[in-house]
Amino acid sequence: MFTMRLVHSKDRSIIWMCFLMKVIGLWIATNRAEQLRRNFALIYTLFALITATCIAVRDLYFSWGNFNNCVYILCNILYLVVGFFKVVLLYVHRQKFYDLIMSAERNFIGPGNDRQEQKILMDCKRLCDIFIFFITFCVQGTCAGYALTPILENIGKDESERLLPFNMWIDFPTSMSPYFEVCFTIQILSLCHVGVCYLCFDNFLCIMNLHAASQFRVLQHRLTKVYVINDKEKDDGTDKYYATFKDYIKQHQMLILYCNKLEEVFNLMVLAQVLLFSLLICLDGYLVLMDDASATRRITFLFHILGCICQLLMFTYSCDCLIQESLNIAEAAYKSPWTILPVDEMGMMVRKDLLLLIMRSRVPCCLTASGFFAVSLETYTRVLSTAVSYFTLLTHY
Repeated sequence: MFTMRLVHSKDRSIIWMCFLMKVIGLWIATNRAEQLRRNFALIYTLFALITATCIAVRDLYFSWGNFNNCVYILCNILYLVVGFFKVVLLYVHRQKFYDLIMSAERNFIGPGNDRQEQKILMDCKRLCDIFIFFITFCVQGTCAGYALTPILENIGKDESERLLPFNMWIDFPTSMSPYFEVCFTIQILSLCHVGVCYLCFDNFLCIMNLHAASQFRVLQHRLTKVYVINDKEKDDGTDKYYATFKDYIKQHQMLILYCNKLEEVFNLMVLAQVLLFSLLICLDGYLVLMDDASATRRITFLFHILGCICQLLMFTYSCDCLIQESLNIAEAAYKSPWTILPVDEMGMMVRKDLLLLIMRSRVPCCLTASGFFAVSLETYTRVLSTAVSYFTLLTHY
């Protein structure tokens, strides 16, 4: 089972990704006890998101008319909506999502004895670790900022003046004990879960994209080093070449099918990400530069904007790697030692299959925003450009 392999994996990014997916309750269960834990985690996740959304919407209602406060609350609501949308969407496609995980277990090439293949897979793991560490650091820094802001502002204040991380417009005195401690705990627990929901799906998608791209690189290496015919083996050398070449074609077909499954599960999520990233970066930038913002709030949203930019880069770069490496299959196939094959019936069959492989590789594997456009590094520059335009309009409001 793929889940069992991941439990014993030494890949830090995969271990962390599996842990986060289990926390929100969307991961494969191997027995009934695990399934009950997953169901409980999912119910708790939905409860935390709904609770946080109700608090934010009520705060927006009572703060209407104060532009700066509305921008702050609207930014929080957008993050909640994104997290809730991802959870619901993946729950709807959970069977396809689980099939995606199992497909990776069955078909992805493991590290063999070839040093070049080992280097390709190690480079992939190292890049995943860097991306996951930085985005997790930024998200946790943001959550810590939300928690520390009221703690620092409550120093020296009377019990009746204490502030919560988020305003709660209710009738009983939330600043008095024990109501304050209960409300503070509920808000912090909800906040932590919102942070997990916000980053875990993007972590999974980034890791899967980069590992799929590394599989294309391994296949490129194998195509260029496909079985070479020796002078003593010319009688049966073409048959051996063709048998090996057919295995590589099957691996290429499997990778294409896997990318199609990724597209089927995540295309709506990709569209939501691309549409909201520019608005989120714009609002974060405004909140960092807001005149009446406290130092802790500025630091919080500085982590926020750094996390958004890193997440956008991680997301678009992994999609771009998928495009580039799937295109490079054509060049690797052409560089394979097909020219030494004899021009007989078997040799012509190899050449025809090679031509078909090159033609198919000219159509790249990619993730799209629900079919509107393919996501690549060009998307990254466009989103940042749009965010700057929105920010300029907002500062002149």
